[in-house]
Amino acid sequence: MDDGTLLDGVEEATLAFSLGDVSLAASILEKITKDAPDYFEAWHALTEVRFAKRDLEGATHAGEQALRLQPSDLHVHVSLSRIWAERGDKKRAEEYGAKARVLGWQAELDEPVEKESSPLG
Repeated sequence: MDDGTLLDGVEEATLAFSLGDVSLAASILEKITKDAPDYFEAWHALTEVRFAKRDLEGATHAGEQALRLQPSDLHVHVSLSRIWAERGDKKRAEEYGAKARVLGWQAELDEPVEKESSPLG
């Protein structure tokens, strides 16, 4: 599968999820992650779909796979923080939440700063 086909699959799963067909979304994403185990977008989407299905163990696994592929992704850290909070592990939830905050601050610092024009020229 090429990246365009994979992205189409993730978009199809996202549409199914948006229309309330969580099982179809999960099925599509599970196939993609089986066929392309290094496709980050599918793992991240599967994390959210499994979380919505209350499959906390499956959501954790998918989130960890996404994190393995992109360890500095802010959104995956937020997802894992929410999952661990729901699982009742406050310590892990706080660890992922703290990492997400740091990544958010880093992203803000990395943004170019627009120079304000001076009224003097």
